[in-house]
Amino acid sequence: MGAGPCGLFQVFELGLLGIGAHVVDSLAHPGGQCAELYPDKPIYDIPALPVCGAQELVDRLLQQIKPFKPQLHLGHEVVEFAPREAGRFHLRSAGGVSFDAGCVVIAAGVGSFQPRRIALPGAEAFEGTRIHYRVKSAAELEGKRLVIFGGGDSALDWTLELLGKATSLTLVHRRHEFRAAPASVARMQQHVAAGRMRCFQALPHSLLVEDGALRGVNIRAPDGTVEPLEAEQLLVFFGLHPKLGPIAEWGLALERKALEVDTEKFQTSLPGVFAVGDINTYPGKKKLILSGFHEAALAAFAIQHHLYPQKKQFLQYTTTSPLMHQRLGVPD
Repeated sequence: MGAGPCGLFQVFELGLLGIGAHVVDSLAHPGGQCAELYPDKPIYDIPALPVCGAQELVDRLLQQIKPFKPQLHLGHEVVEFAPREAGRFHLRSAGGVSFDAGCVVIAAGVGSFQPRRIALPGAEAFEGTRIHYRVKSAAELEGKRLVIFGGGDSALDWTLELLGKATSLTLVHRRHEFRAAPASVARMQQHVAAGRMRCFQALPHSLLVEDGALRGVNIRAPDGTVEPLEAEQLLVFFGLHPKLGPIAEWGLALERKALEVDTEKFQTSLPGVFAVGDINTYPGKKKLILSGFHEAALAAFAIQHHLYPQKKQFLQYTTTSPLMHQRLGVPD
């Protein structure tokens, strides 16, 4: 569970041992926190890579696990978890996909990422139809009157993408400064100066609803004045916040919202369930990608022993082992 760097590397380490994996992640794309929050952020502490962009790291990991053909279930949050007889586990996602697993590895980072919602009375009734936290289909927004909330890259990117397609577009951000790429901010400001769109420094105040239909939104400026904005669709990009989610209800030992594991197997309090990366805790824990890779390597051997307790384990090196070469698809 989890398609961040540690989850993807866990697939690699399991694959070297001949163990296949299904990867489940609540986000619609692989990469976890790296890809979602800072895809262009440089990382300097990955061995042998003096500098590596976060998205670049994810792309390299995806390339590395290709020989093992993992099945990725993206946009799925696991909502059911139950131990079965003979030490296996039943899991089911919110999308209705069920799994019968011999072992479970939780590599959920700091939890699943949930969008920060617009805190206005009545908003919930329109979420998914008139209020959106992600753009699923840009085509459905063409010809619409749009109000976009936010000041980060997502808000600015969609502002620039939809500007020529929407009937009208207004951007609302709580501060004068933006967190998006300076080039994107400059382009947006040029469009504002040319009268192609409007931009307000304000906060959402209340929804404009008439006969049960959303007609727009009231915004409140720093001086307290309230102004109505007509809109058919509201796009809200207030960022994401981590949530431990259903994992907290699975009966696993927790310490400050992290899963307690041992440092030999990185197994949780429930045999057959392992945790690697930022989701786990143990004495001396350091929340580094490097540490998560180490944890994944040791967890893979522990998983192999858990699944095949009678099988002798041999440490084989990818540089010299014919079996490793075969599994990696290395030519003879």
